[in-house]
Formats: sequence, structure tokens, C-alpha cells
Amino acid sequence: MYQKEKKLSSKLIFDGNVVKLYLDEVELDNGYKATREYIKHPGGVCVAAVDEEDNIYMVEQYRYPFGRVLTEVPAGKLEQGEDPKDCGIRELKEEVGAEAESFEYLGCLYPTIAYDTETIHIFLARGLSFSEQHLDEGEFLDVKKMPLKEAYRMALDNELPDAKTQLAVIKAYLRLHGEKS
Repeated sequence: MYQKEKKLSSKLIFDGNVVKLYLDEVELDNGYKATREYIKHPGGVCVAAVDEEDNIYMVEQYRYPFGRVLTEVPAGKLEQGEDPKDCGIRELKEEVGAEAESFEYLGCLYPTIAYDTETIHIFLARGLSFSEQHLDEGEFLDVKKMPLKEAYRMALDNELPDAKTQLAVIKAYLRLHGEKS
């Protein structure tokens, strides 16, 4: 049965550079009161950049919460009011040093629906040309080129634990190769 919760109050607990943490009191359909902790996040973009030889460009970077280097598709946080496509174009240029002739929207992902408002927009970039990376200050990553089919296998075999990367790779592979494997 569908239930809508009525917000009774909202308190900002933490106001960070990337996220804001709220504690809300809500009233449930049955009249009971409950609390909800959630994060407001500006959202982001990820890009599956695939060249003419069917290689995908990934980045490897250290992710502090997990204490290890992870392989991901290029991605970044949306700036206030920024168009997701513009963000994807910017992030691909910054992280990989690439520009694309086409940017196809593949949909969006809500990575943590229970406690976070983040939405990640997914793009397929084709017709790539390369120049230099333009990493943000304090951003350290390596670009890794691999066959899209290998990245697809890695996503299916749980070798790419990042949700946005799994979905971007799978969607890009299926868009370009259909149901064939």
C-alpha cells in the first residue's frame, strides 16, 4: 500500500561543501510520528566514453571512504543550476582530456534512495578526440582504456563495484551491441 509521509519539521544538521544533512519529523498515514535523516546532494553526471575501436575510457582514483583505488567512468558533481550535459562535457574534458562529437543521454540513477537525494545522469560519448587533462586541484587519477566488452564483463562479474560505473557500462554496451554478448 502506498503511503505518503507529511513533513512536520525539518532541521539542518550539517551544511557541508558537497552535502547537507537534515533531520525531519514526519507524520505517517496511520498518525504515528517518525524521524527521517537524509542528505541533500546537488547530483552529478557520469560518462561512458567509447571510441571507434570499441574501447571505453575509465579513470582510476583513490576513494577515501573505501580506502582503495576504484575504477570508474569519468564523473563529477553538478554545479548549482548546471545542465547535466554541460557537466558531462566538462568532466570528460577535465578527467580524460577528451571531447566528443555526440553525447547521448542514457537516463539517470538514484544511487541511495533511502537517505540521499542524489541523481546521477548517464551519458554515452562517441566521436572522441583527445588533448590534455585539466584535473581539479587536489584531484589525482589515471586514465585507463579498455575494450568495452571487457568492462561489460567486469560489471557483470562484480569487478566494478561502483553503481554508476556498472550501469553506465552496461547501458553503453547494450546500446551499442544490443542483446549480443
